Amino acid sequence: MSGILEVIVLTTLAGSTIPIGGFLAKIERIHPRWLEEEFRHSIIAFGGGVLLAAVALVLVPVGITEMHPLTAAGAILMGGICFMFLDRMLEKHQNSASQMIAMLLDFIPESLALGATFANGGSVGMLLAILIGLQNLPEGFNAYRELRTSETMKRHLILPGFCLLVLLGPLSGLIGYYLLSQVPQLVGMTMLFAAGGILYLTFQDIAPQAKLARRWAPALGAVLGFVFGLIAQMVIA
Repeated sequence: MSGILEVIVLTTLAGSTIPIGGFLAKIERIHPRWLEEEFRHSIIAFGGGVLLAAVALVLVPVGITEMHPLTAAGAILMGGICFMFLDRMLEKHQNSASQMIAMLLDFIPESLALGATFANGGSVGMLLAILIGLQNLPEGFNAYRELRTSETMKRHLILPGFCLLVLLGPLSGLIGYYLLSQVPQLVGMTMLFAAGGILYLTFQDIAPQAKLARRWAPALGAVLGFVFGLIAQMVIA
């Protein structure tokens, strides 16, 4: 299979878990009520754990390659600051979409990096694809529930919208393959900027939503999410 075809197939498969997660959120019904609440909070925490795995195992390690420490720190800080202002703007307009923003924040730059990796013959392309798919499933689940209870999008348009988001994967992958592969530092900056934004959104929006009084499964779900990312990194890398 050629590199271009691999990029298209892998990013499409990884992105397809977004609408799958949304579909599961649409049909999930768990009883009794306490179990339903604990399950939902555990899914939110699992998504947060996988996001942290993406930051710790992929975005930062790959992003800082051949980059000056101050430049790397500046990119991460700028990502956090930019998404702080974006989050404040959404809150001001009563627009709840932090889960979807976090989902796109790792989906797009990681797809860009995946394309650039295949163009340069790197070995982390498959790992990126697995992590992207692993992240998108709980993120699609959580983003659907978040959008369903807000006025951000009409309910009947959420799943079709998620299906359209899948196309961002191969589009970003091809941009990375043809363009960003020529400027590896730009890929690194993009990944570090995304890492800063993910860290902000995780601790500002996602982690607080995962908290559930007198329940321990959600916190364990965050650990489980990170472990899944670590396993993928150790098996593939």
